[in-house]
Amino acid sequence: MQRLDVAQAELAALEVAPAEVAARQEEALAALLQAETVHAQAAEALTEATGVAAESEAAARTAEVALAQRREAAVRAEGIAEQASIAWATLAERIQERLGPDPELPEPPTDFTTETEARARGRFDRLIKEREAMGPVNLRAEAEAETIEQQLATIDKDRDDLATAIARLRGSIGNLNREGRERLNQVFQAVDQHFQQLFTRMFGGGRAHLALIGSDDPLQAGLEIYAQPPGKKLAALSLLSGGEQALTALSLIFAVFRCNPAPICVLDEVDAPLDDANVERFCLLLEDIERETKTRFLVVTHHPMTMARMDRLYGVTMQERGVSRILSVDLARATAMVQQGQLPLEPPLGDPGKLAAD
Repeated sequence: MQRLDVAQAELAALEVAPAEVAARQEEALAALLQAETVHAQAAEALTEATGVAAESEAAARTAEVALAQRREAAVRAEGIAEQASIAWATLAERIQERLGPDPELPEPPTDFTTETEARARGRFDRLIKEREAMGPVNLRAEAEAETIEQQLATIDKDRDDLATAIARLRGSIGNLNREGRERLNQVFQAVDQHFQQLFTRMFGGGRAHLALIGSDDPLQAGLEIYAQPPGKKLAALSLLSGGEQALTALSLIFAVFRCNPAPICVLDEVDAPLDDANVERFCLLLEDIERETKTRFLVVTHHPMTMARMDRLYGVTMQERGVSRILSVDLARATAMVQQGQLPLEPPLGDPGKLAAD
């Protein structure tokens, strides 16, 4: 647009130039007529006008030279005007190709200078490069945008569903935790009550209790066992002797059994650290638990008092080196046979090894 304005200005100047040339030509013709008149007058007075004639001839030649120059300038101006017209047509065609038939062009700046033009051209070149860097136009952009919007809508819906599910799940977890705490407290109190009773029975006195430590939340808290055997101070389980720890642990195990009996229970040498008196208490408690819960106990033991209280014995013997045998003895039937005199009082079983009874 700026180049168009410049070209129009130059064209206007060139359009004025022929008129000026014509005016000057008329002036030159007038001067020539005047010179001819002077020449005629000078011819009459040749002697007096010789100098004036020479001067007039020189002025005529000068005028002719000026006239030729003006004609040449007029031809050049016509060429420039034609070039400007061609340039304007080319520029108009480019503007129509880029901006359409009716482009909305901004008003030219009032403070237009060469520096402003240079900045505008630099900005124009930069914008052209940025447009070319963007690559070709994606004709499917609108369809792809609609597809992406549909995907975003689906994702938003899924996100809302997930948020609802998470809130519902958190509510369910809170309900489960609350119910778990209630059930744990109930079971803990029941186990603690049975534990206190069984501890007093196993030790023939004393007292003990269970405590949740480490957290106010029963689901996060740890378990500590406090026991006070007869004649001793109340202490944690880790401060008791081996036999006392075994009796306390048995009391806790059977307390849990009373709350939730199992059909089968395996006890592996739980009477090893116990003396004879405590083994007797253990066997009596085992019989009571068996009658109460109908649980079948499999006891692995080396203690003869425990073996004597079992219903059936299974023993491993080695009468020959490297050869072992498994023996099974039904104590009730063996006792009946001994009473009837069919078996000696001490059958040669050899080394019974580990025994199990149910």
